[in-house]
Amino acid sequence: MTHVIEQLRGQLIVSCQAYPGEALYGSHLMTAMANAARDGGAAAIRANSPQDVAAIKEGCGLPVIGIWKKNYPDSDVYITPCLADAELLFAAGADIVAVDATSRPRPRAETLAGVVQAIHSRPGRLLMADISTLEEGLAAQALGFDLLSTTLSGYTPYSRQSEEPDLDLLARLSAAVSIPVIAEGRIHSPQLAAAALAAGAYAVVVGTTITRPHTITEQFVQEMRRSVVR
Repeated sequence: MTHVIEQLRGQLIVSCQAYPGEALYGSHLMTAMANAARDGGAAAIRANSPQDVAAIKEGCGLPVIGIWKKNYPDSDVYITPCLADAELLFAAGADIVAVDATSRPRPRAETLAGVVQAIHSRPGRLLMADISTLEEGLAAQALGFDLLSTTLSGYTPYSRQSEEPDLDLLARLSAAVSIPVIAEGRIHSPQLAAAALAAGAYAVVVGTTITRPHTITEQFVQEMRRSVVR
């Protein structure tokens, strides 16, 4: 197990992402967000796009898990869909690259096995499998992924749909595999993050609740409006 992975044990990873049209969109703003997360005790950052990965690596100093959310017309796979996308993230300085490791067909007729083989042909490069089911996690370990994440539970049509984190999947995965399992998805409170660790998570990723203030604001506004209607 590499030093980078060991650094994540029992720690919080903060996902710093913004999209075109949002007030916080821009690599300099995501770097500032990453620095704020670091100052609060985050052990690593999850960042979207080679541009943000490079900026955060230079300006923050924490390990970076890189992803690249991209749409391809021939596939529903969205998180680092192609080998070329992963290569650009590593070139930008990502310590770990996360890819969609669901069972869905990949763009350009690529295979997950081919992606893993190509990435691991160069030593020291770490791959995280974003999965949605136990079966996908087991398959990802068999392919040679270095870590798993429950990121996509609830985001594939065949996985469990819930407003809460999938702690059951987390517990079953942690018991079934020998590689670290990272909890991610709908972790809305410190209490749920602690519950994820108790369920077997090696580390916990939190994004929206920490780094997307417009979404947090909307939640307050909507709940207040509902209370008025009552």
